[in-house]
Amino acid sequence: MSPESVITVGRQALELMLVVSAPLLLVALLVGLVVGFFQAITQLNEQTLSFLPKLVAVALTLIVASPWMVTMLVDYLQRTLNGIPALVIGG
Repeated sequence: MSPESVITVGRQALELMLVVSAPLLLVALLVGLVVGFFQAITQLNEQTLSFLPKLVAVALTLIVASPWMVTMLVDYLQRTLNGIPALVIGG
């Protein structure tokens, strides 16, 4: 197993992690910006007003996006496990 193949597998794992987590992070970011803007306009500084909408939005996004996320993760796992013999042999 060469250092290049180890780096390639690690890079692919990090890229997959970013792609799979992006919808959840973007929704949390957008909801946080909207709630923060609302709090700035109304001068409400309630912590639950910031946390609860993000929690609900991320949960809904997770429900909607979870089939796609699981498919991406299973495809990566299958590719990785099927590629182990070639990595060990050096092919």
